Amino acid sequence: MLKKAREARDAGKDSSGKEPSKSVLESSRQIWLAGLGAFSRAQAEGTKVFEALVAQGEAVETKTRRAAADTATAARHAAQSTAREVQQMAGGTWDKLEKVFEDRVARALSRLGVHTQSDVERLSQRVDALADAVNALIKTNDAVPSPDVTVRRGRRAAGSDAAASATAADTAKTKARASRKRAPPAKS
Repeated sequence: MLKKAREARDAGKDSSGKEPSKSVLESSRQIWLAGLGAFSRAQAEGTKVFEALVAQGEAVETKTRRAAADTATAARHAAQSTAREVQQMAGGTWDKLEKVFEDRVARALSRLGVHTQSDVERLSQRVDALADAVNALIKTNDAVPSPDVTVRRGRRAAGSDAAASATAADTAKTKARASRKRAPPAKS
């Protein structure tokens, strides 16, 4: 098109002054017609082009969403693993602090003479063993009862007044011993 305009311009130099303006008008008209043709073609094929652009946009959107989801998943996993590590470190620190605190409290209680749970459990086991031994002795003594035991048992079974007065006397003796232990020593 430009070639035609140049040729017309070069050819117009040889002819009169009207010819170059005519070639300019002809060129502008051709440009106008080319624009109208492009507009018409865009109108006719515009829906096809628009649909193609929409399809391309959807494909790009799908890829972008998938990439964003993958990135979010990776970030979530990284954050969770970091949180687990921090939690483990904090848990270890709390465990150490708790152990130090328990040790210090145990030492303080030991200095004060307070027995620990393990001490109480050992004593409980010893009491149970002693109770078993006493029961075994009672069983062996029951096999060959002594005359004193038989008499006492008989009194209790009969519910006699002598048994009640003997029990009252034993209780009075026990109370007297306890009061002597509590009384302050006499000053000399």
